[in-house]
Amino acid sequence: MANAVDREMFAYFMQLNDAEKKSVVELLKTFMKGRRDQPDHITVEQYNKELDEAMERVGRGEYTTFEDLEKEMKSW
Repeated sequence: MANAVDREMFAYFMQLNDAEKKSVVELLKTFMKGRRDQPDHITVEQYNKELDEAMERVGRGEYTTFEDLEKEMKSW
């Protein structure tokens, strides 16, 4: 049985033209692909390992400053 959000989404979807429907379907596919590509959860050990690795990279100077990121974003 569809809930209120499902019914509302369907009602809006049915008002779209074919091109708009295709765009919405592609957007939904992107959401679902992103969900499949990411693990549901990681272990505490994996989390701590990733933190340690990140801190090692920072210690070696392998990071982007906020100022550099702002400059890069302006070129997008």
